[in-house]
Amino acid sequence: MLRQAYERESTDAEIVRVFTAAMEAMRAAGAIIVDPVKVDLEQIRRAQSAGTCGGFKYDINRYLAQQGDRVPVHSLEEIIRSRRFHPSVQLRLQQAQDGSDNGPETPACQAESAYRAQVRGAVAKAMDEGKLDAMVYPTWSNPPRLIGDLNTPHGDNSQFFSPTTGFPSIQVPMGYTRDGRLPAGITFFGRAWDESTLIALAYSFEQHTKHRHPPGATPELK
Repeated sequence: MLRQAYERESTDAEIVRVFTAAMEAMRAAGAIIVDPVKVDLEQIRRAQSAGTCGGFKYDINRYLAQQGDRVPVHSLEEIIRSRRFHPSVQLRLQQAQDGSDNGPETPACQAESAYRAQVRGAVAKAMDEGKLDAMVYPTWSNPPRLIGDLNTPHGDNSQFFSPTTGFPSIQVPMGYTRDGRLPAGITFFGRAWDESTLIALAYSFEQHTKHRHPPGATPELK
């Protein structure tokens, strides 16, 4: 149980309750639950003087430029001019456009690469010391919020461990909140190139708990 991935002041109590029940279901199915587990990130810091890598503009411009007539826009600038996006992301798109076109060889991105290597080492060390097959945590610390709602807590736990390390993760349903109306997911996070273990664990959990079901508004399949 990787508590540092999800425990914060804004974490919703229902998410904790559903996650705790998911851990008990795993234990009942034969899993050995290690709690607590901590990845030591205390001494890991980005090199501040190198600046921010921010490779989104670099990546999307090169991707779109390679698509030819298969896509209606060919750059981030064209996306912004099209206005065909939700207003809630406009500021982030414009900030990316106004920022530097950082490629992988720039000092900022080289520093980011070194930082990520340190995080990978810390995760691998924690898994080795705990003899872990995977780490688990709620995918979000809060129930889903409405599109465009930027004020209520969002509690997205998917933005650090897997993206920073490049190690695989998989998410499946772990239960429901708000009287069964809003789903909650659980993340299985593992070692590099160990997708097979995560798939096996996630599949076993799904088969044991049977949480997945279509929304009430979904018509019956014929």
